[in-house]
Amino acid sequence: MASDEPVDAPAIRSAKIGDASDVGRLLELLGYPCSRDEAADRIVTVLSDPRQQLLIAERDGHACGLISMAMVYSVAHGAELARITALIVADDCQREGIGRRMLREVEVRARQAGVSRIEVTSGAQRHGGHAFYRDCGYSEGSLRFVKLLGD
Repeated sequence: MASDEPVDAPAIRSAKIGDASDVGRLLELLGYPCSRDEAADRIVTVLSDPRQQLLIAERDGHACGLISMAMVYSVAHGAELARITALIVADDCQREGIGRRMLREVEVRARQAGVSRIEVTSGAQRHGGHAFYRDCGYSEGSLRFVKLLGD
C-alpha cells in the first residue's frame, strides 16, 4: 500500500509517563515552564481522564512535537466539542508537516468520539500560529478573555 507520508515521518502516539522530560521541554518551548516532575503529573492527569488526550510526535525515539486535546460539553452548542489546549513542534522540526499531521490525528480522534467542532486558542502574539491554523482550515472565532484567580 502506497503512502503519502515521507519515510522519516514521525509516529503520532499517546504520551506515556516516560515522555515527561520531552513533554516538559516542549511545553517550555511553547512558553510554559514545566519541570520533568510537573510534566509527569500532567501526563498522569491526562491518562486518568478519558476526555483528554496528549499526543507525541516521535522520530527516531525523540519527541519532536506534542498536541493536547480536551473534550467538553458546550451548553451553547448543545453538543460535545474538542479544544486543542497545546500544540508545539520543536524548532528544528518545523516546516516538515508535523503540526498538520498532529492536527489531523486530533481531528480523527475527535470525530471518532462524536465531536463535530474543534476550537483552538492561540496567543495574540503568535502570528505564525494564526497563519498555520488558517492554512489548516480553522477560522477565527470569538475573542477570549482571561482572569487569573489569585490565592
